[in-house]
Amino acid sequence: MILHERMIFCLSGTPDRGAKRLREEDGGAAGEEENSRGGKQIKALAARELARYREAEGGAEAEELTGDRKIMLDKLMDQDEEEPEAEPVDESSVKKMILTFEKRSYKNQELRIKFPDNPEKFMESELDLNDIIQEMHVIATMPDLYHLLVELNAVHSLLGLLGHENTDVAIAVVDLLQELTDIDTLHESEEGAEVLIDALLEGQVVALLVQNMERLDEQVKEEADGIHNTLAIIENMAEFRPGLCTEAAQQGLMQWLLKRIKAKMPFDANKLYCSEILAILLQNNDTTRELLGEMDGIDVLLQQLSVFKRHNPNTAEEQEMMENLFDALCSCLMLSSNRDRFLKGEGLQLMNLMLREKKMSRTSALKVLDHAMIGPEGADNCHKFVDILGLRTIFPLFMKTPKKMKKTGTSEKEHEEHVCSVIASMLRNLKSQQRTRLQNKFTENDCEKVDRLMELYFKYLEAVQQADKRIEGEKHEMVRRGEILDDSMEDEFYLRRLDAGLFVLQLLCYIMVEISNSGISQLHQRVHQILNVRGGSIKIVRHIMREYIESIGDGKSEEFKEAERKRIMELVDNF
Repeated sequence: MILHERMIFCLSGTPDRGAKRLREEDGGAAGEEENSRGGKQIKALAARELARYREAEGGAEAEELTGDRKIMLDKLMDQDEEEPEAEPVDESSVKKMILTFEKRSYKNQELRIKFPDNPEKFMESELDLNDIIQEMHVIATMPDLYHLLVELNAVHSLLGLLGHENTDVAIAVVDLLQELTDIDTLHESEEGAEVLIDALLEGQVVALLVQNMERLDEQVKEEADGIHNTLAIIENMAEFRPGLCTEAAQQGLMQWLLKRIKAKMPFDANKLYCSEILAILLQNNDTTRELLGEMDGIDVLLQQLSVFKRHNPNTAEEQEMMENLFDALCSCLMLSSNRDRFLKGEGLQLMNLMLREKKMSRTSALKVLDHAMIGPEGADNCHKFVDILGLRTIFPLFMKTPKKMKKTGTSEKEHEEHVCSVIASMLRNLKSQQRTRLQNKFTENDCEKVDRLMELYFKYLEAVQQADKRIEGEKHEMVRRGEILDDSMEDEFYLRRLDAGLFVLQLLCYIMVEISNSGISQLHQRVHQILNVRGGSIKIVRHIMREYIESIGDGKSEEFKEAERKRIMELVDNF
C-alpha cells in the first residue's frame, strides 16, 4: 500500500513576503509563525508523518521502525539546530543551487520509480529536494538573475514538480513561484521578469497550477495556503502582463474559479481571492466574458449574490467579495450575449428585489441594472423591467437620493448618475404600452418627477459651469505663459468636467428633451415653465445635447452612431 506522504519539511528562513493578503486564519501571529517555522514545524510534521505512516501500513509492521527510519527521524529533529552559514548570492552560487536542485529532483524521481511502494527508500531524497526548493527562495532577491532559471531549465523542472505525487512538494514549488513573481520584485528588473514570465507561460503554468489546485484539500491548512499562494501567482502575472488573462481563463482557470465560488463552504480568504481574480480576468476582455457566459457563469454570479438581497455581508471581507462579484457581473453585461443570459436567469427580478430591500447590495444592484439596460442591446431588459413593476422601484430612488450610502462608499453623484442612466435607457428603448407607462409616471402627482428632474438639472448645471470657469482660467494662464494646449491636456480637462457631473447633466437634458417630445403637452409645458421661472435657457440645453451627441456610441458601428445622432438632433430641434 502506497503511503500518502506529507513530508516533514524544513521551511525556515523563507518569509512569505510575496503574499498579496494575509490569510484570515493566520491573523496577527503570521509574523511569529514565520520565524519559528523551522523548529516547531519539523517536530510537529515528523510526528504527523510517523502517525500517517503507521496508519497507512495499518499494523504492527509499521510499529517497528527500521534503523534507517529512526536515524532519519533523529536527523529531522536535529535539522533546525544546524544553521548553515549564508552564502553570498551571486551568479555562481545561483548556478550551483540550480544544479543541486536538478540533481536532487532527478534522484527523487529515480527512487520513486524504483521503489514505488517503499516510501522509506525515497523519503530522504524528498526532504533534500524540499530543502533546496526552500533555499532557492533567495533567488527572488535577485530578479536580474532570473535568466539563469530559464537558461539552466529550472523553470521547466519546477513546473514538472507541480504534478509531484506528494502535494507538499508541489506546494513548496507554489510558494517559490509566488515569491519569484511578487509584483514589486518583477518591477525591480523588467528584463529578468519578462524572461521568467515568458518561460512560465510557454510551460503552460496556469494549466498546471489549476490541475494541482484540483487535487488539494482545503480542510488541510497547508493545502488551503497552497491555493491562496497559487491565486497570488496568477494575480502577480496578470498585473505584470494583463494580456495573459484570456489564455489563463481558457486553461481551466475560469472553470475552477466558478466551481470554487459556488462550492458549499464557509466564507474564507480563498473565496474572497477567487472573486478578486475573477473580476480581474473579466476586465476589458470580451473573450473571457463570453467564456464565462458559456459556462453558465451568469447564473453562478446571480446565485452567489442572491444571499445578499435580504442580508448584509457579515464582515468587511465578505462585503469586498460581494463587490467583486457585482463588478464581475457588470463586466459580463458589457457583452450583449450575456444580457440575454442575465434576462433568462431572472437577474432583473433579483436586482429589483435588492433595490427594494434597502440592504448594502442596493447600490451595486443599481449599477448592474444600468449595465443591463444601456444601449440598444438593453431593449429586452428595459421592457422586462417595466413588466416586473420596476418603475415603482426606480422612481422613488430618482425622487430622493438615499442617505445611507456612506457605508458602501458610493457618492450621491454616482447614485444619481445610475438612476438617470436607467431612466434614459428606458426612454431610448421602450416601445408601445411600456413606453406609455413610463411617460405617464412623469405626469403623476402634479408632475412632481418633472420638478425633481429640473431641480437636478440646475444642481448639475451649476457644478459644471463652475468647473468650466476654473478650466477656462487655467487655459488662459497657460496661454499667457506660452504653454501649448495639447490633446492630453484637453483630455484631462474633459475628465475634470465629467468628474464635476457633465455626464449626469447630459443624461438629465436627454430626459428633458425626450419627455418634452412625448406628445403630452402637460410635460412640455412644465419643463419650459420651470426653465423660464429659474432663468434657464433653451440654448444651454441644446448646447449640452450637441456635446452629448458628439460623444455617442463609442465602439458602435458608424451606421448606429449616425442614426442615433440624427434621432437626438430631431428631439433637440423640436425642444
